[in-house]
Amino acid sequence: MFFVNHTGPFGFIKPWTAVRDSETLSQQFLTPSIIAGMERKLFPELLAKPFGLYKIRRHRLSYKQISHQQEQIQPRGWNKSKNCYFRKKSILVRGVLIEPNLHLGFENLDDAEHAARQHICLCRNEDILFPVKPVIEITETAFDTMVDDFNGFELIFEKTDQSFLVGYNRFDQNRPMYGWLKTVGNPVKHIC
Repeated sequence: MFFVNHTGPFGFIKPWTAVRDSETLSQQFLTPSIIAGMERKLFPELLAKPFGLYKIRRHRLSYKQISHQQEQIQPRGWNKSKNCYFRKKSILVRGVLIEPNLHLGFENLDDAEHAARQHICLCRNEDILFPVKPVIEITETAFDTMVDDFNGFELIFEKTDQSFLVGYNRFDQNRPMYGWLKTVGNPVKHIC
């Protein structure tokens, strides 16, 4: 397989619940719909295809720490008071991943090289990760065992005894998405 490494100073991973809780932590793993969205950003020709994963075969995410930041939000709906419509404002505390490091695995070199020339977004356009190293060719076994080079969290997209619900796929009639979390090495980098 061919692996591309993307990193950036910060990144926000959208919580799958999308509930406006008072405190929301970033997910430490990427759901199938997030990976599919990255694929479509990297390879726009996939936009015409039905939901699915076509090119990215493996991925792994690590980070340095989670920083809690406040964000002002408004609900979708409108409230009415006398002759006035208004939307209440709230403050939400989000956990933002600091220095995320993402490895994406592809089956062919052309796809990996194409991905290595582009930036990606984890979930919002301002959270940009850039490619930092040349494409690396290694086996999947090496990807799973070289804990110093490829540590991190990886959600394996399959339903087994150890799988849990990771969200609902809005691109596929809100069907439930399942996976199990594979942890390799120490996904949270040490601060020196």
